[in-house]
Amino acid sequence: MLDQIKITTEPASELLGDVQALAGQIGSAEGLAALGSAALSFQLKRIKSLPELRNFLQSYQREILIPHELPVIRQAFYHSSRNELRELLALDQRLQQEPLLQDLSGASQLIGQIQLRGLRPLRDQRLVRRYGQAVQMGEARGWHTIVFGIVLALFSLPLRQGLLHYGHQTMQGFIYSAARTLELPEKQGLELHQELCSSLPEAVEHVLAQGGPVDLRIV
Repeated sequence: MLDQIKITTEPASELLGDVQALAGQIGSAEGLAALGSAALSFQLKRIKSLPELRNFLQSYQREILIPHELPVIRQAFYHSSRNELRELLALDQRLQQEPLLQDLSGASQLIGQIQLRGLRPLRDQRLVRRYGQAVQMGEARGWHTIVFGIVLALFSLPLRQGLLHYGHQTMQGFIYSAARTLELPEKQGLELHQELCSSLPEAVEHVLAQGGPVDLRIV
């Protein structure tokens, strides 16, 4: 069913390139579906129809994806590109204080920490090693959005395409998580995915235009 959804936009395929096996896992449908399941678990009993799912995901885009997650990826990318570990850790700590992210925190940190373990072979990368150590010591949480930004910078992947890829895959993961409960036909899932992602290019441009540290209050 919806596990067959494929992202057909060229930027996403260009983003993955030769490092798809590693970088693609961070934003993969599988990993983000797990995040989606955790986030939707408290809502699924109340979501009984496609319109209700659409409203929920529109709210998610408006309240979390665009004002929080995409800017965090952007900032993590910039800090990683400049080897700014202190600033990266400060960003991690600020996320812990954001109420809107708390329902996602457990799943986000689990996914991020799993992917950090996948980066262990890159021990010569000082920032990756030290951020991973901070997570192990409890000084950082390892949010998956931060790890995503680190991977984009580590492999010199284009930030714009990375943000678009993340947005596409996140929506796909959420829809997949709800598909079985709602018995959602593949066609309707694809149409909903395309509808939700139609505004992503404009949102990404807005995020890229922001300067300075991430302000989690930006809407």
